[in-house]
Amino acid sequence: MSNLTRKLEVLHEDLDGSLMKVAFATTDRKTVDQHFGAAKSFSIYAVNQEQKHLLNICEFGDLKQDGNEDKLAIKIELLEDCIAVYCRACGASAVKQLIARGVQPVKVSEGAEIDELIEELQMELKDGPSSWLAKAVTRIKGAGSSRFENYELEGWEE
Repeated sequence: MSNLTRKLEVLHEDLDGSLMKVAFATTDRKTVDQHFGAAKSFSIYAVNQEQKHLLNICEFGDLKQDGNEDKLAIKIELLEDCIAVYCRACGASAVKQLIARGVQPVKVSEGAEIDELIEELQMELKDGPSSWLAKAVTRIKGAGSSRFENYELEGWEE
């Protein structure tokens, strides 16, 4: 199993609770060019309708697409606070584990640029999110609320 070998964290003082974390499997920090299981690095951004901020760059040792499930655990744990991970491909086992943690895997075509993907995500947030994104937004908004506030938002009464 290969562990996280390096993590760069960009500190921001003015981030608010409306920002959602989104990960990108990338080696060049510009395009999504990695399969999830064999990804050598992830760039993690905080995003909302108006803003984007690079939060982390996480690097791993050399990983191969060999079906070894052990290599997934550290990556899935790392992305636990993310709403989505954009990658070139993602195996069935990884998809199942990511979705169980509330992380939506998003398969993109070759040459997909991170800046363009973030812009598309921001436009979707403005225009009306798809079902998986709407669930993520609801989950983010509910994370700061108490259980009883969540019931009230759902229209529950005694």
